[in-house]
Amino acid sequence: MNRIERIKKKLDILNPNFLEIIDESKFHSNHYSDGNERETHLALKISSDLLNEKTLILQHRIINNLLSDEFDSGLHALKINTKS
Repeated sequence: MNRIERIKKKLDILNPNFLEIIDESKFHSNHYSDGNERETHLALKISSDLLNEKTLILQHRIINNLLSDEFDSGLHALKINTKS
């Protein structure tokens, strides 16, 4: 299972109405010497009723906490766009 599939599975707990994950790693290839790193820079678009009543900061904290082990294992950047 690749990183995007793992993230989708972890975010299932939020019961998203909409979920899109885009790999933007190719735009950041100069971060790595071998140029073979994938799924290190992601853009996340999510809509979930469970996030709607939360502040933007709390929404991001919830998502970052759910994905903390991904950051520990090579995820370098996550752009988060939550929609109501």
